[in-house]
Amino acid sequence: MSSYTPQTELPLERSRLIGMILGGVSYGVHLLLTVQAVTALMQRPRHGQKIANSRRMLLCYTLLTFALSTISFACSAKYTEMIWIDLGNVPGGPAALIENATHYRINFVAILCAYVAEWFMQALLLYRCFVIWDWARYVMVPMFATYIGMIAVAIIVLVQANTGTSFYTINITLAHLAFLVGNTVLYTILVAKRLLSMRSQMKTALAEYDSSTYDTIILMVIESAVAYSIFVLIYIVAFSVHSDSLSTVCFLSVNHVEGITQLFIIIRVARGRAITHDWSTRNAPAAPTTLAFAGVASIPEEGPDMAQVARPEQDSVNSCSVSAKSAEANV
Repeated sequence: MSSYTPQTELPLERSRLIGMILGGVSYGVHLLLTVQAVTALMQRPRHGQKIANSRRMLLCYTLLTFALSTISFACSAKYTEMIWIDLGNVPGGPAALIENATHYRINFVAILCAYVAEWFMQALLLYRCFVIWDWARYVMVPMFATYIGMIAVAIIVLVQANTGTSFYTINITLAHLAFLVGNTVLYTILVAKRLLSMRSQMKTALAEYDSSTYDTIILMVIESAVAYSIFVLIYIVAFSVHSDSLSTVCFLSVNHVEGITQLFIIIRVARGRAITHDWSTRNAPAAPTTLAFAGVASIPEEGPDMAQVARPEQDSVNSCSVSAKSAEANV
């Protein structure tokens, strides 16, 4: 009595299961941070201020990107079920279903939603950078060109995937990943350079100025960029050497990793304003620290001498007013 044994490629099959497990974990973290971000953004600021328009924008951004990531993850989870349950007896076995995933519309929807979510996430980086640099053209042009290039390459990938081409053989995917890393690195360098310049000007204007807020923001931006960039670089190496197993693991989590790194910044900034305001009222010499988040340089009530010290600081900070405006919507 003969029995049919489907062709198997165990490393690829294991990578799909491991990728879905890690994807589920990263999705859970993404969900948790989304709830925290929504809660922080919906809280009314202290001292009776209204909820800023930038908070509403970030709230819409958070909900939209999470919805797109949810659809992408749900489609991937459903197809994983189909691989071993609904379509387990097709010729070639589960390995063929994993390699030819783009033959099924549900996977195209997963890739499409993941890419659109990436576009919104990268657009937020552009907006932050543009506002911090006061919409300087020499900054906008290269950043916007990189962003358009990323979208153009992503569309080419989607078109090829829609024709049923195996995702692992769409080599232009490497260009798309390179654009993602390039845009993130360029954003990090430009924002860090601008903040360091503003911090230097503040120290020059006010000898006792405490630059800890600028330092915190710079570290926050760099940490988030490094975490995401390293993950994408691993994905690039795996895809370039045709390691389908590792590529599968990275693909199922990369979208959530990007969302998580951005939400960390949104949550810390949303929660940090009130703390910064309280801290600044307790430390008069460092009052200008609130510029990084509020846009109001308060003058401590310590007599005319302190007022005279504060006025030069305000004059010199006019050139750095971008940091004041960017606090609500940036970094």
